[in-house]
Amino acid sequence: MTRWVVRASVEEDWPAYQALRFEMLQDAPIAFLETIEQARAHPDEHWRRRASNAVPTNRLFAAVAEDGRWLGSMGGYQSANAHDPYLVGVYVTPAWRGREHGMTDALLDAVIAWAQGRGERLLLDVHEDNAPAIRAYLRRGFAFTGRTQPYPLDRTALEREMFLPLPPIPASGSASS
Repeated sequence: MTRWVVRASVEEDWPAYQALRFEMLQDAPIAFLETIEQARAHPDEHWRRRASNAVPTNRLFAAVAEDGRWLGSMGGYQSANAHDPYLVGVYVTPAWRGREHGMTDALLDAVIAWAQGRGERLLLDVHEDNAPAIRAYLRRGFAFTGRTQPYPLDRTALEREMFLPLPPIPASGSASS
């Protein structure tokens, strides 16, 4: 059985990240805001920068197999003018999907831990036709905000906003029970 760990990516991960990004865009094109053609046009520097986690308001986590292959990824993003962070780039390779593997939950736990203290809620946008993703988010406690927006790659479809309340960071020095 393949062993894997969830960790923040580093710049040297860029080829593995690029390979997984190409896979995700082919496997679930409605789930992301770019096409495979757009992704293939990016120079290596683009992939290095995205994998590096050099920007404190962005964090990319990967589920990495022993051989270095990325099996899944999720990211957190917070724009300078936003009160709450966003969950972005959610993908797990098909063979590792499902609760029995625990990969989706482990990746989401990493993003939630990163998001704590950055706002009151973790937000996401999900394509209205992405039923498996919606089920997974609902299972983890996300709820719909009621906000929608046109999906950028097909303005006739909608993205639905969801949120998860973020637990406050416990005050240091307080006793725990």
